[in-house]
Amino acid sequence: MDPRDEFLSSTMGAMDLVYNIARRMERSPEDARDLVQDTYLSAFSAWTKGSKPDRVEPWLATICLNLGRSRYRRSRRALREVPLELARGAVDRSDPESEALASLDAAALHQAMWTLDEGQRIALALVDICGLSTTEAAQVMGTPRGTVLSRLHRGRRALAHVMSEHVDRGEP
Repeated sequence: MDPRDEFLSSTMGAMDLVYNIARRMERSPEDARDLVQDTYLSAFSAWTKGSKPDRVEPWLATICLNLGRSRYRRSRRALREVPLELARGAVDRSDPESEALASLDAAALHQAMWTLDEGQRIALALVDICGLSTTEAAQVMGTPRGTVLSRLHRGRRALAHVMSEHVDRGEP
């Protein structure tokens, strides 16, 4: 069988999963489609070099997450040039939840996320940031759903603790 045909027959069933992850990582559907395309290009390159995983869905999801993180880092560097007042001005202040989110220090939250162990950090990113269900996150992570639920609970608790210390110290 042609490597391209083998790759397509093995990976096309995961397209919806990859798109769902990409859509939650990117602001626009066009950017999400670009991320899916980049994911499949990267996966095909690895496939032709002999990397043929037993479970295609978690493999593709990991590639998509890594590429999405790289894009986010690049875009975040560009956003550093936007004054914080302008960025916060875009928030709808009539919604208390939006106002609370606007008051969070993104840098502190990002730093706090990195205090978590990798499993907790990935579970939180998939469920709370990407918007996947716990079942979908379990498939991506290759773990049972109960493990994802446990990691979410512990991760949220640890994150709340770290952020409360941040607020107690009076840091912005």
